[in-house]
Amino acid sequence: MGLGEHHYSLTVQWTGNLGDGTSSYRGYSRDHDIRIPGLPVLPGSADPTFHGDRDRYNPEQLLLAALAQCHMLSFLHVAVKHGVVVTDYQDDATGVMRLNRDGSGQFESVTLNPRVTVVDAAHVDLAEQLHREANAVCFIARSVNFPVHHSPVTVVA
Repeated sequence: MGLGEHHYSLTVQWTGNLGDGTSSYRGYSRDHDIRIPGLPVLPGSADPTFHGDRDRYNPEQLLLAALAQCHMLSFLHVAVKHGVVVTDYQDDATGVMRLNRDGSGQFESVTLNPRVTVVDAAHVDLAEQLHREANAVCFIARSVNFPVHHSPVTVVA
């Protein structure tokens, strides 16, 4: 695939009409399906705080997942470029969202906590430094307007 624009599409279908639509704030479900051709349906809802279903993914979780996933993929890419062999990667990511008095809100920050396993002990310091490079090339991190912090731990296999 060449450089330039890449286009993505999906369908979000609200499935929460309980009979009277949005005739009242508590009279409808926030449930919806996220459909991407060729992939399993991703069941979505609001955060339970906002009357959502805790058994479905909410947008805040998916934003956090997108950042963690993008950083991991970017990190693995830059590791290869620098000759760092990674054999395991896990990230217990966290995010802080602030609600405003008017009912709006926004993410204030995200902290990624990747635990990376490398083969060569001589690459531990380099691996930790590569998180900055990965952040600089991560498409999602470059697209958000809040800080994405990193607190990496690197271990040797």
